[in-house]
Amino acid sequence: MNPALTQIGTQMSNLTGVRAIMKDIIETLRSGAGQQFINLSAGNPLILPEVEQLWRDCTAQLLASPEYGEVVCRYGSSQGYAPLIEAIANDFNKRYGLKLGDRNIFITPGSQTLYFYAANIFGGYTTSGQLKQIVLPLSPDYTGYGGICLEPKALVAYKPTLDIDAAGHRFKYRPDFSQVTITENTGCVIFSRPCNPTGNVLTDEEVKKIAALASPYNLPVLIDSAYAPPFPSLNFTEMTPVFGDNILHCMSLSKAGLPGERIGIAIGDEKWIEVLECFQANASLHSSRYGQAIAALAINSGALVEISETVIRPFYQNKFTVLETSLEQAMPKNLPWFLHRGEGAIFAWLWLENLPITDWEFYQELKQVGVIIVPGSTFFPGLNEEWAHKHQCFRISLTGSDEEIVTAMQRLAKVAQEAYQRTAVSA
Repeated sequence: MNPALTQIGTQMSNLTGVRAIMKDIIETLRSGAGQQFINLSAGNPLILPEVEQLWRDCTAQLLASPEYGEVVCRYGSSQGYAPLIEAIANDFNKRYGLKLGDRNIFITPGSQTLYFYAANIFGGYTTSGQLKQIVLPLSPDYTGYGGICLEPKALVAYKPTLDIDAAGHRFKYRPDFSQVTITENTGCVIFSRPCNPTGNVLTDEEVKKIAALASPYNLPVLIDSAYAPPFPSLNFTEMTPVFGDNILHCMSLSKAGLPGERIGIAIGDEKWIEVLECFQANASLHSSRYGQAIAALAINSGALVEISETVIRPFYQNKFTVLETSLEQAMPKNLPWFLHRGEGAIFAWLWLENLPITDWEFYQELKQVGVIIVPGSTFFPGLNEEWAHKHQCFRISLTGSDEEIVTAMQRLAKVAQEAYQRTAVSA
């Protein structure tokens, strides 16, 4: 007999976004009957030897430290491990000319937890019964935003404008400021930069315009910087983090080699930090102190920033180049395919305009030739209106070998060509 669940229990026990697709992918891999798949679906970063060694070295340093017992064998502050907070403040103050104090930084068990806290502190129903919205100013965006709201009606996303280079088979999403609406009914704003899944990097001007729209209502703008500098520095184009009174700069150490330790970081005004800390004190006490302790060592030594810039970024930037080159060579020039400009993150985003089948059907056909990517329609949380574009896009992970990426793009090109040809023949 299934357990009796509350409304929230029912909602939170459902898989959303890519996690629902991953169930199908896992079943496909299990029942493959010997078929070899090139799996370009994962958001899990690869284990790079230099990065793993950094964390081994920091662990050895912690083990040899008199602080070890204090870190592992005792509870800590809900705000975070003091040496990590100090390390971040010192680094950011020096690097970006800020004046951060110890009350401007908050550590969570992963950034997903941070967005869960924020979405339900600032979004949802107020004590007077008003619904406060969580605004995603540009869609598509991180699929995880779809699962963090205890009041799903609060999540609202807006269609972007498409900057298309037809001859070059490239495009880029931009916020459509004629549509984006931030009012007294808004509770907070969230977007990723660089963006998962598209690799899009909003310009400084676009970020400042969003923050300016939110400022009169005294609400926070959370910038999901899981791929941004200074670590893991997975930006392939020049960019600098943007800070401001109503901006919460949110980071993760997952793509810097610590996804298993679940470390999220928020930097911002003390009034935002204090309420987030209170929520965490009730929900989970605090993040893993072991992970925080080795992160503090890596930041203080400068090793984390260095390895981000010299190892992590070049590795994935090269993978994107391999994928980009492979698509250009394999895709027929007369097909309406467009690759989003690769500005960061560990994914490529492909748009097949006027694709005659759905993204889910294309995903199924691609599995038949041994390639797994993620249907794009899972990356439009909060966008409730119908939009054909949602079903014409795909996220492709850059975590395969060079050879796997080349082969996968060749097979994808063939499947795409056949799909368009079937429609042309039937017409």
